[in-house]
Amino acid sequence: MTVLWHKRAAEALHQVEEYILFNFGEQIRQEFMDEVEKSVLALADNPTIGRIDPLFVHRKQEYRSIIVRKLNKIVYYTQNNTIHVAAFWDTRREPKNQARQTR
Repeated sequence: MTVLWHKRAAEALHQVEEYILFNFGEQIRQEFMDEVEKSVLALADNPTIGRIDPLFVHRKQEYRSIIVRKLNKIVYYTQNNTIHVAAFWDTRREPKNQARQTR
């Protein structure tokens, strides 16, 4: 399956990447990005590995999510043989507020 990152999700990932680089250095940033890539490749192979996200049960699409390194969450849905990454969240923030901002 093809993986398509929505603009907000890609921007959120980039912000986390920049934060890690600035605060922890290149090696930790690369390790983090490798974990994100590994998770996305796993999604491409098996889109149902994420659990159905209860914050989105009222929406038309079936949103699922997976956790990356305990602190980040990839929220996605599938449509027409494409995985749409709708959001990339910090799991320490208020989930309902983040859900309202996800399209």
